[in-house]
Amino acid sequence: MQNPLKTIRETKPLVHHITNWVTIYDCANMTRAIGALPVMAHAPEECADMTGISSALVLNIGTLTVEIIDSMLLSAAAANEKGIPVVLDAVGVGATKFRDEMAAKILDSVRIDVIKGNYSEIAKLAGENAETKGVEATSIDADPRQVAKGLAKAKACTVVMTGKEDIVSDGEKTFIVKNGHELMGSIVGTGCVAASIIGSFAAVNPDYCGAARDALCCFGVAGELAAEKANGPGSFKVNLYDEVFNLTDEMVKNKMNFEEC
Repeated sequence: MQNPLKTIRETKPLVHHITNWVTIYDCANMTRAIGALPVMAHAPEECADMTGISSALVLNIGTLTVEIIDSMLLSAAAANEKGIPVVLDAVGVGATKFRDEMAAKILDSVRIDVIKGNYSEIAKLAGENAETKGVEATSIDADPRQVAKGLAKAKACTVVMTGKEDIVSDGEKTFIVKNGHELMGSIVGTGCVAASIIGSFAAVNPDYCGAARDALCCFGVAGELAAEKANGPGSFKVNLYDEVFNLTDEMVKNKMNFEEC
């Protein structure tokens, strides 16, 4: 898609989140910084209605409860009915049986358009032998590109694996995104924020694989620029907000670093 940042900032899509209490503030602010409008409505009494006026839905199972899952299913059903993209951030899958079961329940009950997770979370969802240390990735034995491609085909969706290099696949096209900086792993929440940015891009681009690739390139470029000005995690986080806010499509085109497998 040509000029996705300009499109987001002109159309200001509403991105509904049912998300992680640890990172909800950052997800809201980064969604706003990229140019979209965030809303966080978790109550089952209103969540489906809120999805009904939104342009994308982002689900994050980082702070999981049965009640939250109920709201996610209600909202995802409303999103499916409306035909807007649903992004699932499978935070911590592989860490506990409950988390694995709830992720499977979501995937079996509603259509998910983009499944996002780190290498071990996605590998676990794909049936590979993988463990998650809390919400941190551990090594996996399988080729991550094939894992992403296989899960994307199995679930008829786009799969995003985040790590030192990000992998994006819809089962046919597979991209390796190399933008980013190691300081992005020094603060809590960059993975959750990435899902919010993917949701913002998917809200304006029906090619969800291309939208996820472009979103990760943009976020990675902002991370690179923020790192140039940072002295550590605290200043990096402040600079990351500013760099996301000040990004332009031209800046990203000049710095984006990805390849198609």
